[in-house]
Amino acid sequence: MGMKFLLKSIGLLLVILFAANTAQAQLRVDVRSGRVDPVPIAVPEFASAANTETSVGTLNDIGASISQVIISNLVSTGLFRSVDERAFIEKITAAQARPNFASWRPLAVQGLVTGKLEITPDGNLRVEFRLWDVVAEVQMEGVAYNTPASNWRRIAHVISDRIYSRLTGEDGYFDTRIVYIAEQGPATERRKRLAIMDQDGANQQLLTNGDFLVLTPRFSPNRQEITYLSYFDDKPRVYLFNIQTNRQEVLGDFPNMTFAPRFSPDGNKVIMSLAEEGNTDVYVMDLRTRVVTQLTDDPGIDTSPSYSPDGSKIVFNSDRGGSQQLYVMDADGSNVHRISFGKGRFGTPVWSPRGDLIAFTKIGEGKFRIGVMRPDGKGERLLTDAYQDEGPTWSPNGRVLMFFRTTRYRNGVGGKPSLWSVDLTGYNERQVPTLYDASDPAWSPPLPVTTRGQ
Repeated sequence: MGMKFLLKSIGLLLVILFAANTAQAQLRVDVRSGRVDPVPIAVPEFASAANTETSVGTLNDIGASISQVIISNLVSTGLFRSVDERAFIEKITAAQARPNFASWRPLAVQGLVTGKLEITPDGNLRVEFRLWDVVAEVQMEGVAYNTPASNWRRIAHVISDRIYSRLTGEDGYFDTRIVYIAEQGPATERRKRLAIMDQDGANQQLLTNGDFLVLTPRFSPNRQEITYLSYFDDKPRVYLFNIQTNRQEVLGDFPNMTFAPRFSPDGNKVIMSLAEEGNTDVYVMDLRTRVVTQLTDDPGIDTSPSYSPDGSKIVFNSDRGGSQQLYVMDADGSNVHRISFGKGRFGTPVWSPRGDLIAFTKIGEGKFRIGVMRPDGKGERLLTDAYQDEGPTWSPNGRVLMFFRTTRYRNGVGGKPSLWSVDLTGYNERQVPTLYDASDPAWSPPLPVTTRGQ
């Protein structure tokens, strides 16, 4: 298949917790409201007593980079506003020192993040941070991480997650990855390769060499594994790829067309649609036994299945009623019922990790738009309004959607695909940087972190 095994092992992070005074803390960010004024937050460069040289730069350089990644992550949510460091009155030199809150209040700072770096006797990088409520003048969080210096960017994402979680009450989603299809070349000779990156666009790597067409990559909800479809010698094959071990295996050779493989919530099954004798239905494969079971049997085209988080239901799209609509059924294929009744056609449904919403692509009025609805079909709401947005994927906390947008060329045909994200308010829409034209993103679950309390 020509895989490029470039992924490094994830590595372990040792976490040490410090006591935090939460009784008086007042700082809280409401993520459930619509448009909100961003909370002013300051993240000075993480300090170091000795500017030691490491394999990836000096401690001062690493400290500045960690601070910048944290700022970028928090600001990208639309919930926070970074205070310009040129306005800082106090210079932070030690993370554990209580800051002079009077120096931060004139800048309207509500949240302050301080940090320091050092090299441990075993040669690892120790990163300590603290989150302060400037108004209440209390520490809200204090954590230290011990890891190889090359892991500094991941440390920044983990810290961002803890800050986001502490201030919003929601799980963070920064320490995650995105797998997508990297596209190059003219429309008639499009080269599509499997690619992976951090959720903010950093550390982009190609996983396949482009010799064979790859489509519809999907992450396992509880493992660092990807399932995807590839046409090997013009034959569709469903593959399983483990990011941590770099192991790849073929799940099955399917002589007919195969579409959109996706994991079950427990990671033990892969659901997909197969075309048999001109009819497309939903099937499920048990990864332990490799037994394939047919779930739908209808003359219409049934495709794009996605499990509910508890594994009890499946949403899919079908034209069995005359137009492409969304249907929900029990996991065994019974109790099929339609849930979409708005104008237009509906496709690529995917159930939220929270179970409260189903995201979809809506086709109508000459546009493809990203929307959400409740599992009973009520509360339909469109989040984007562009020429062609499709293929939504949920962040692990169910608060943000990533999708791909195709821009229209001036002649009105074709276009370049790129990745975008939007939160559930529909206001915070952002482009995600990629090295190539990009389509069909899939969001990973949070990366594993080893924790040790102290």
